[in-house]
Amino acid sequence: MHGEVAVAVAKSALTVTPADDWNRIGSRPGRNAESWTLDGLGLNDLTFYGGIADDRTLFRDARRKTDPLPRYSRTMLALDIARLFESSYRVAAGTSLMAIDMIEPARFAGRPGFRFAYHFTLQGEEVRRKGEATGAVVDGQLYLIAFEAPEIHYFDAGIERARAIIASARIVPIVK
Repeated sequence: MHGEVAVAVAKSALTVTPADDWNRIGSRPGRNAESWTLDGLGLNDLTFYGGIADDRTLFRDARRKTDPLPRYSRTMLALDIARLFESSYRVAAGTSLMAIDMIEPARFAGRPGFRFAYHFTLQGEEVRRKGEATGAVVDGQLYLIAFEAPEIHYFDAGIERARAIIASARIVPIVK
């Protein structure tokens, strides 16, 4: 994805305008989610969560019967959403090595929202990864964009490009 053209993401009303050559990944982490990368998913990952509805999960709930994912609620506050994100990662990635480092108010798609920073290590790996997510609840639905990469080199190398995409985010009604 490249150019000064708005692109709809995550099968939703969320659009972004990328200024760099990002690669859209074919497989989706969830029904209303998609990932982009600059250098490969193991090196940097920009994931869009578009219009997550009440009582839905962030990721595909592959182990619903044995290890269900937590569900989003339209009544959640920013801190609750950060905890939902953390809990979802713990279940989906099978890692106990994840923490939210910071949460603060932020603008997202021209609306009041939030930003949080996090770090994690995937089970079976030694690479510590950092992430930053920005989002808002709009009409009861969660919109969120998260960037993550290995803490050494790749996070610092890509975060400003990710922030530029996040700054370009807009939520436009889908015409059916």
